[in-house]
Amino acid sequence: MPDLSQIKDDLVTANRILAHHHVVDSFGHVSMRHPENPKHFFMSRARAPACVEMGDITEFNLTGDVIGHEPGKPYSERFIHAAVYEARPDVMAVVHNHSPNVVPFTVQSKKRLRPIMHMCAPIGTDIPTWDIAHKFGTTNLLVTSMDMGRDLASALGQRTVALMRGHGSVVAGRSLRDVVFTSVYMEINAEMLIKAYQLGEGDVTPMSDGEVAANTSGRAGFTYERGWENWCREVNRPYYPLDWNMGPGFSKTDK
Repeated sequence: MPDLSQIKDDLVTANRILAHHHVVDSFGHVSMRHPENPKHFFMSRARAPACVEMGDITEFNLTGDVIGHEPGKPYSERFIHAAVYEARPDVMAVVHNHSPNVVPFTVQSKKRLRPIMHMCAPIGTDIPTWDIAHKFGTTNLLVTSMDMGRDLASALGQRTVALMRGHGSVVAGRSLRDVVFTSVYMEINAEMLIKAYQLGEGDVTPMSDGEVAANTSGRAGFTYERGWENWCREVNRPYYPLDWNMGPGFSKTDK
């Protein structure tokens, strides 16, 4: 297992990658569950993702409270992350973003977000839209309490993605690489899907449940690692290879 300094360094890298790919801008955030204490997680203090550094990484518990050193003001929506980790022991990383091509689908009931290209399969075929107004009435649309976070986590359920009406989305993953990959390709998929709808002739055919399953099992780890290595180079960040089994037909040197 990597040491905590490497874990935190990868979290800095995740922030830079998401910013580089326009999934986040000055706002949005990514977190990672503590590898040795599942009741804690790491996330930056409230800072633009492209500016995040090692010293900004803060430790939180599953009610969103800071543990130990507090380098600065925390994100007001840290409760999204806390609630998802609380509800989903399988989740090891979370992204909350306002991905620009995704947001239009949060307010559209007829043309829904669905994967249309194999690399975008991790978003899944069943993507709910959570509306904060249904339970909390008129708000500024921000998730600023555990009650709100838990309601959002309930809407997410066992899925990978939940949209947030008029706001953005929450993305859950089994690893930091996983959740970054899904978030990047969700934005790409949304842009392509909008273009497909604009063609105006005939129906759009999304991926089936079986096709999604075939693209998100077996070789998925290999795909995530290739993307992560490339994206680390794009943002001039260190790449720490993972020691894992890529599955039949691949060797440790295949990337």
